[in-house]
Amino acid sequence: MEIKPIARFRSPFTSKFGIPRQSGVVEELRGQIVMEPPYNSPDALRGLDGFDYLWLIWGFSANVDAPKHTTVRPPRLGGNERMGVFATRSPFRPNNLGLSSARIIGMDTYAKGGPVITVAGADLMDGTPIYDIKPYVAFTDSHAGARSGFVDTERWSTLKVVDERSLLAAMPAGEAEALTNTLAQDPRPHFHDDPERTYGMPFGQWEVRFRVSDGALLIVGLEAMRR
Repeated sequence: MEIKPIARFRSPFTSKFGIPRQSGVVEELRGQIVMEPPYNSPDALRGLDGFDYLWLIWGFSANVDAPKHTTVRPPRLGGNERMGVFATRSPFRPNNLGLSSARIIGMDTYAKGGPVITVAGADLMDGTPIYDIKPYVAFTDSHAGARSGFVDTERWSTLKVVDERSLLAAMPAGEAEALTNTLAQDPRPHFHDDPERTYGMPFGQWEVRFRVSDGALLIVGLEAMRR
């Protein structure tokens, strides 16, 4: 079976580093689904404006050549315990397919070049191929009281984000809030714990640098990248 993208995702994340590990955990994030031919027609989205959420089936395009294994080390377990790949949301999957739910916050069905859907809370990298879009239907897709395996028992702690030099003041308020909440999720690899190490990540037009120590993330640099 051959599958081809029906859209591409536009995101402030131009690399894998820093992307939230789940959709919906950073609601402030904004992204755009840009439809591609032959589905860049308003007809393909007719009726979607009646839904609040959608499902995206997409490709881990940056992991295509990465080794795949039957077990992985989930960050939620600190990278210290192996679980079967199908009991996790690991990005290293047999067919490189991802599944995310995102909230629709706007649709421009007559945008130049084709329809654009703006969504909140998606966990996709810029340029990600999207293979299908389906509406989220609450009465079938929501299961109150469902068990969530080790996710129910292992608490995920967020970091306190510290901006001592008020560097975030250079960003628009909404963008700064999205970045702050993204950093609070701890973008570092699960096995990193060096308080002296400075990390860097692109976020939109910005290059962000930070350090982490004792449960706090300190922003030490924020510069606009040259285009």
